[in-house]
Amino acid sequence: MIMWCPSVSLSVWANAWLAGLAAPDDVLDALSLWAPRHSVTAYDSVAAGRTGLPWPDLTDAGAVSMLQTLRTAAGPATGEPAMSVAVPVPGDVRGLPAGTQFQIDAIEAGEAILVSRIGGDAVGLVPDFVYADGDPDYDDSEYAEPTSLSWTVYSMPSAPVPEYWDLGHAEHDLRSAVRSAADALTTLRAGATADVDDPRGMVEQILEAGRPHRAPDHAPTRALRVLEQAAHVDAIITVSAGLMPIGFQSSSEMQLANDALRPLGGVVRSARLAAVSAILHSAWQA
Repeated sequence: MIMWCPSVSLSVWANAWLAGLAAPDDVLDALSLWAPRHSVTAYDSVAAGRTGLPWPDLTDAGAVSMLQTLRTAAGPATGEPAMSVAVPVPGDVRGLPAGTQFQIDAIEAGEAILVSRIGGDAVGLVPDFVYADGDPDYDDSEYAEPTSLSWTVYSMPSAPVPEYWDLGHAEHDLRSAVRSAADALTTLRAGATADVDDPRGMVEQILEAGRPHRAPDHAPTRALRVLEQAAHVDAIITVSAGLMPIGFQSSSEMQLANDALRPLGGVVRSARLAAVSAILHSAWQA
């Protein structure tokens, strides 16, 4: 699962397009794998002014307008990526402006894109899946696939301070994480009460579902390897959560397995952000 969320797909492909390494259709094709339709709307008048989106008319612009929105927000090329990605969770909101609606909505979505330009102007984008009946939380199996993805653009009070992510350190941490996650999965499977015959097969199914989401050709091999490893750990965490006994009144071995899994989510997030940062920067070094 190389591109694990829409914000990553849009940022790496739009960044490649702005660097002259991808066509507009490449960006739109990457977005179409998440939902058949995309729209973009300004949250406030300042965001509209920084992106060229209509205001106060709140009619959603389409996916093609998304490209112009990003180009305007990014400004003239500087030889560095104008975009970065955030994957916030409660307690870890690095890079997001505190006390803003953008921060609140980004945490709820678990993802966001930050776009800044020379001079300090910056905007943030947060995606929101929309399902057949118009309710983002609709969960009927008949309408499991989203009908569209709505992107909201927020103004930010200042450009975010770039985070430094060491790809080598992230890869080192992931190697240990893979072993810890695999050992925990084996332990949990042995003591699970859930009816799961092949948890490792379920891990592979999760990974297979994400493989159509590819990265631009300029992406460094090491960054892609880190993303694959991170996806593997994340899939193990997901499957392991389904094997955890309710109430967790179980053996000390299973408690140890749970303790081993708990910090791995942070390792996965850091590794993914390091890999995405490397991909974004590689477009301007090609």
